[in-house]
Parts: sequence; C-alpha cells; structure tokens
Amino acid sequence: MRSGRCYYEFGPFRIDPDKRLLLRDGKALPLPPKPFDMLLALVEHRGEVLEKDRLLEMLWPDHIVEEANLPQNISALRKVLGESPGERRYILTVPGRGYRFAADVRQVEADWPDPNAEQSVTASSIAEPARAGEDALEENQAVGVPVSRRRNLAVAVLLAVALLVALGIGFWVSRKPGAGPSVPLNSLAVLPFEPLVPGNRDEALEMGLADSLIAKLSTSHEIVVRPLSSVRRYAGLEQDPVAAGRQLGVQLVLDGSLQRSGDQVRVNARLVRVADGVTLWIGTFDEEFTNLFSIQDAISARVAATLALRLSSQEKERFNRRYTESPEAYRLYLVGRYHWGKLTLPEVTKSIGFFERAIKIDPSYALAYAGLSEAYRSLPINSDVRPLDAFPKAQAAVLKALELDDSLADSHASLGFIKFWFDWDWEGAEIHCKRAVDLNPNSRDAHRAYALLHFHLGRYAEAVKEIRRAKELDPLSLLDNSLEGMILHYAGRDDEALTNLKKVLEVDSFWIARIQLAKVYTRKRMYAEALTQLSKAKESTRGHSETISLAGYAWAVSGKRAMARKALDELKSSATHRYVPPYQFAIIYNGLNEKDQALTWLERAYQERDVRLTFISIDPKWDSYRSNPRFAAILKGIRRD
Repeated sequence: MRSGRCYYEFGPFRIDPDKRLLLRDGKALPLPPKPFDMLLALVEHRGEVLEKDRLLEMLWPDHIVEEANLPQNISALRKVLGESPGERRYILTVPGRGYRFAADVRQVEADWPDPNAEQSVTASSIAEPARAGEDALEENQAVGVPVSRRRNLAVAVLLAVALLVALGIGFWVSRKPGAGPSVPLNSLAVLPFEPLVPGNRDEALEMGLADSLIAKLSTSHEIVVRPLSSVRRYAGLEQDPVAAGRQLGVQLVLDGSLQRSGDQVRVNARLVRVADGVTLWIGTFDEEFTNLFSIQDAISARVAATLALRLSSQEKERFNRRYTESPEAYRLYLVGRYHWGKLTLPEVTKSIGFFERAIKIDPSYALAYAGLSEAYRSLPINSDVRPLDAFPKAQAAVLKALELDDSLADSHASLGFIKFWFDWDWEGAEIHCKRAVDLNPNSRDAHRAYALLHFHLGRYAEAVKEIRRAKELDPLSLLDNSLEGMILHYAGRDDEALTNLKKVLEVDSFWIARIQLAKVYTRKRMYAEALTQLSKAKESTRGHSETISLAGYAWAVSGKRAMARKALDELKSSATHRYVPPYQFAIIYNGLNEKDQALTWLERAYQERDVRLTFISIDPKWDSYRSNPRFAAILKGIRRD
C-alpha cells in the first residue's frame, strides 16, 4: 500500500492517486471515477488476484451493488489502456474468481509537473467513453478531467462548452435509428440453463427453471418473452446466447448454469444484450433446493429492475405470486412440464402422472392443474386418444386452475380450445379467448387460440391477423407458421399459402406443414406433389392417420380408386391397435363420392366429439353435402346452422 505522495508507472502510463489522474506520455486520459478506483486498486495489489467480492467491497463499501458492474468497468479500463479484443497486457481475468494486474509497475516517490497547465480538453476526448459503449457504468457518472484552480475563467467556460457539446453529440448519436443503447429493450429469451458439470445433468430442472422464469417475466406487458417451445432447441451444452438471441429475434437473452448436489443448488445467471454482447447483469446463487423459489424470485426481480419494467398493481401481484410453497410439488410440476413439452403419447402420458403427484401434495397448486389440462387437451389433437376420454379431464383440470387463479391467461386460452373443439360452445369459447388476450396481450397461446376460433367461424381476416400476432411473439414457431398456411388455404388464398408453407419446410421438415401443403396441392389438382408431401409426413410420424386419409382422398379424386381403398384398409387395420378418428374414414369416402358411407362416418365423428368435425362447415370438400338433411343435422348439432 502507498504512504505519502507517490505515483505508479507501467508501460507508457502514469497514475497520480492524489489528483486522480491517469496519463499516457504526459497527457491526461478521460476516465470515470469508478474505473479509476478499480485501476488504482488493481495496481496497488499488482500480482494478486482481487476476488470479485473484495473488489465490490473496496469500490462500493456502503452500497449493495451487482457483480455485473465489475466487467463493465473492466471493459472501460481496457479501452482506455488501448487493449484490443483478446489482448490482455495489463488486466487479466481469473475465471470464477476476479482480476489481476499483470504488467510491471514502478512506484515513484518524486514530484513531477502538473500536466493540467498544458493539457487541452476537447469534446471528442470527453465523449470517447460514451461512443465506446460505456453507457451502463455504475451511477451513470459523467466523464470529467480535473481542472487546476489556477485555470482562468475562459478555460473553465471552454471546458463547460466542450462538455455540453459532447453531451449533445452523445444524445444525437444515441437517438439515431438503430443505435444500440437507445433501442427499447422489450424482447427477451430465457434459454434452458446449462449444467455446471456436463456429466451430472438434471434436464428437467434446467428446463424447468427457464420455464418458470419465462412465466414470471411474461406477466409484464412491457416485454415480450419467447415461450419455452421456442427455446427448447438451445438446451445443448455449447449454447451461444448472442447467436441464439439473433435467431430468436430478441434484444435480450437470459441464460446461465445450474447444478444440484443433494439438497444444494448453485445457479449462475446473466442478462446479455444481443446487439453488442454486453452483460447487463450477472449473479450467482447458492441455496438449498428448498429455497429454489428464492433463486427464481431473485433472478426475475433483478431482470425486471435492470430493465426498469413498470408493473401494474395486478402484474406486480402475479409477478410476486408463488403458486406453491412445497418444493417437492414444484419439482414434480417442472418434471411434468419437461415431459409434456415433448408432445409424444408416451411422454405426455408420463407428464400426467407427475402433474397428478404434484396436485396430491398441494391440492391448491393452480399451475399443476393447468399443466394437467394441457396434457389431456393435447392428446385428441394428435389423434392419440378419444376426445371423450381426454377432453372432460382436461376441462375439469382447467376449471379448477381458474377457480384457484382466474388470471391465468393461458388457461383461459386452453378453455377456449376445449369449448370450440369439444363443447361446440362458440360464444363461450370467444369469451375465454378474448379474456386470455386481454389478460396477457403478449401470450402466443392466447392469440393462437383466438386465431383458430376465428378460423372455424369463417372469419379469415381476423384469423390471419391473430395468427400473425402469434408469429410476432414466437417467430420461429413451426406450428404457427404452418397454421397461417392452413388459414390462407381455407380462405382461398392458395398461392400465399404455398409460399408460406414452403418457407416453413426450408427451415424444418415439419409434418404439419407437409399436410397443409398437400391440401393446397390437392385443391390445385397437383396430386403427385400432394402425395409426395403426404408420404414424407407419414414417414416422419410413423403412420399418422391424417396422412393416410388425405392420401386416400387424393387417390380417390384423381381417379385411382383402388389406391384409395387400400388407404381405407390401412386405416381399418391401424384402428385395431390404436385410436383412429372417424373423420379420417369419412374424408376418403367423400373422395370416392360414396356419400352414404361418408355421412355414416361423420355421424360417428359427431357421437365421439371428433375435433376435426369442426372443419366441415368451412371445408369446400363438403360443399356438395350441404343440402343433405343428415349433413344439415350434424351442422345444427355443432351449432353451425
């Protein structure tokens, strides 16, 4: 430690601690107070590793300050010292610990002339740190250069003018379109947390913590948070948050690492600005697993504070709400969400068991009921389970969730789906779809539900508007992009639908996009192209019944009746060991123009509350049936007369 008056020299630099000056070759360099304090501390403890906690205590002894301030100030120092990216001549980062000053330092005990007598100050030198992107420094301190008391009034005025010019230039630069710091930070992706030790993973917990943070942060109307379905693909061990953020079309990424050992959990989290890769906040949490709630609350609160989110009283209440106080129920819920997200029959079935166990531990756990509802609701949509076996359970669970918390937007959307797909209660469906959108205008599921309700009611313009809003909230959603193609097709805009669906397939061989594309090709009488798409969809789904029925229809309307009957036989064989919706048989008989058989299967679909029955009022394939009394009775039964 220094005693009395002294200076420190390293390379071309000299530090005057008393006058708080950093000079290079005799000329003072602009440096904000906190970076100067950090440089002085590192130089005085040269050769030592200054731990992060110790640095924070030295620089902000009377304040609780985020660890993210350290790398921000280090970055400012490196720029002033002239270090290029990747070059570390002076300051070394010791991963996981802190920083060390590596250059040789000479301590000088002699006086030297005051450089201020000849030092000139320019607007460009004052504004340099702002242009270098150091706008996020702690306390937003303005850059200044000490002025000698002997300086005359004219020099002081010149300095003031220069400072005002610099601030004006900085403001103008920051207001230019596209300037990074001035762009509102209102879109966020929370990536699945990585394991601290790759060989010791808990994928359900890693994904579940991200899922919980997504739900918490989504309560604010000021920020759009990508849903879990979009970020699942970034669950690898080598994820790049900036690259992921660009792909997801967001301005911010929250990522981190997690490790559980027995009852202990360590979580590291950081908030990164995608435009320049700057870390806005970073934190480390060591807790018992029973305090995982506290970690989740702390991370979401720090993110909200960093972004200065303004929460309404209702949003604040939802933001701070804990839906269960049971760590075990919470863990089971996270595991259930993890398995449900895979959307295959075995995984969804597994998720149901976890949700039910969570509810058994905490019967007031609204989110567990919501998860159970989603799991049951997804089964008939994928033709895996009879609607009568799944939808009543889905409805009972979602009603219980809403009884416990009526503010769950996605549960209102889920109930909307159930009401128009199973109850055929169109007015009730609209109430809940609109309620979902009102509760959370940034909910993709809410806009998707409302889009499909409009679609089934033949309101195509409204349906396109809502599905495109869902796409804005989740641009990489293969499902929403495919649904837009479906809506455009039924609206008679086949050329737009073709363009849309082909773009989806350029990204991924998504089977639903192939099915919708096949429908477009069939109406255009491009049967070979339709059958090619259905063959590929069938292969990727291991024989999904809709791929078989649509192929049978295409064979039938193209005059290949024998092939259509082979498709019927294949469906009948499949029905001996798995559920096949009656509508799939009806559509092939429709293509064969065997109306009596087609109507018989439609009536069976009516009895079983087949989800696909809701298409018959808008699908032109059924236009020739509309004057038939049996067909009219079905329409009346689903309240579409």
